[in-house]
Amino acid sequence: MPELPEVEAYRRLGERVVGRRVAQVVAPDAWYLKRGLTAAALTAAMEGRRLTAVRRTGKLRMYDTDDDGPVLGLRFGMSGRLVVDGAAGVDSLLYSSDQALDRFDRFGLRFDNGGQLAIRDPRRLGGVELDPVEARLGPDALAIGPAALARALARSRAPLKARLLDQSRVAGVGNLAADEALWRAGLDPTRPSASLTPAELRRLHRHLRATMADLIARGGSHRGELMAERRPGGVCPRDGTPLLRRTVGGRTTWSCPRHQT
Repeated sequence: MPELPEVEAYRRLGERVVGRRVAQVVAPDAWYLKRGLTAAALTAAMEGRRLTAVRRTGKLRMYDTDDDGPVLGLRFGMSGRLVVDGAAGVDSLLYSSDQALDRFDRFGLRFDNGGQLAIRDPRRLGGVELDPVEARLGPDALAIGPAALARALARSRAPLKARLLDQSRVAGVGNLAADEALWRAGLDPTRPSASLTPAELRRLHRHLRATMADLIARGGSHRGELMAERRPGGVCPRDGTPLLRRTVGGRTTWSCPRHQT
């Protein structure tokens, strides 16, 4: 599933089309266009525009356009992959088909040099919008500072993992990365967010940033040390304790009851 590491890979792949001019918008799936956007409006806004920069905040990937044009926002849901000039941003995703079928292409841009960009999304869980409201997102998990993380968790009795998954608090943390970061930091996912001591906050900050950087380098959110053991009968890679499976923040959660406290 695309979490911050995958969307960062898409951002890097997407740099290939910066500087290209849009010749055609391909929007065959009206449902995939969000916030009232229509194919006609998207075409009018984007065709003839040059893409000037690609950015990412959390799981949201954005293209800026020339002449103060609109920002194109791309979301990938649980099953979307970015494909640029025939190359995919990641080789495979959990919970998604890796088949390269035309019917899975929900949105695309064709450029005046003959190249193209597409979102291939078998389960139709992503979306496209213009001028996304970036202020709704919290600080990016790859760059968040200690003070910003402390503010995101302060004064809340919500479970620690649920708070990390709240994109308005910390942008980019998904289910797999949250389990990995909390496992590395030795923190129980169900702890009330505001219960962390200053030392625990520093430890979480260090491991959250390191986890994100490590997963990007390894090639995806499914590449963590804990991942292979997130299953019935799985044991903690650190101390061999049987892992505990719970639902936290509406998401299946695996943790070690011994060293995560």
